Amino acid sequence: MNIASAVILCTIVGAVGAIILVAAAKFMAVEEDPRIEEVASCLAGANCGGCGYAGCADYAKAVVMDGVPCDKCAPGGPKAAAAIAKIMGGEASAVEKKAVVQCQGNSEHCKPSYEYKGIQTCAAAATLYGGPKTCTFACIGLGDCTKVCKFDAIHIVDGVAKVDKDKCTGCGACANICPKHVIMIDAGGPRKPVVMCSNQDKGPVAMKACTTSCIACGMCVRNCPQQAVTLVNNVAVIDYAKCSSCGTCVTKCPKKVIHWVDGQPAVAGEPA
Repeated sequence: MNIASAVILCTIVGAVGAIILVAAAKFMAVEEDPRIEEVASCLAGANCGGCGYAGCADYAKAVVMDGVPCDKCAPGGPKAAAAIAKIMGGEASAVEKKAVVQCQGNSEHCKPSYEYKGIQTCAAAATLYGGPKTCTFACIGLGDCTKVCKFDAIHIVDGVAKVDKDKCTGCGACANICPKHVIMIDAGGPRKPVVMCSNQDKGPVAMKACTTSCIACGMCVRNCPQQAVTLVNNVAVIDYAKCSSCGTCVTKCPKKVIHWVDGQPAVAGEPA
């Protein structure tokens, strides 16, 4: 076989192979549900991971293919959720979630127990005696949360993380990285009380660690007309499914540990 024949043969074989591949791609292709692209177009496009998926595209696919709730895009908020729900033929929650730091252990209330000179991250500091503050449940204040926030919505002020409500999207990145788990993504909605303490020690020990600790006295539990407050591991916990925003727990707490989410109490006669 001469060179010309070999070239011709290779060309024919290549052409036949290409035809077979094109045909296989056509007949074996799996059509994508067009709603996936529609859902993806409703998302914020931040790829923050707050929804629990690797990115917006993966979340959009999960919504359509697996029936995942349509309100998990925190940056998109209620508007995105409503748009997705319309595509999917359902309804979405209108509650806008925000991060809340359940700790008031600043330099005035919670003193350092030792001078920490190690790696300047909360995760590293937490491994050494639970952190450098007298309260081992407190916000460590080295800013791991600030580094992962893509919206510049959380900053360290006097040793404690503070959330900028106007910038926060409730994506959950700060809550996920906090080694002390003092950041919650508020599911109660606006004008709901929050227990601003995470200390699980008993009263005297908690008070010694931080002057603004919950002392598990039970005043909030006994006085809540909705029975929405319980004590779990020596700290008050509010059940927002029961909470009516009456404000009893806020006024009855002797340590002023329970605060309003947005700084304003519910007004009698108005919806919570």
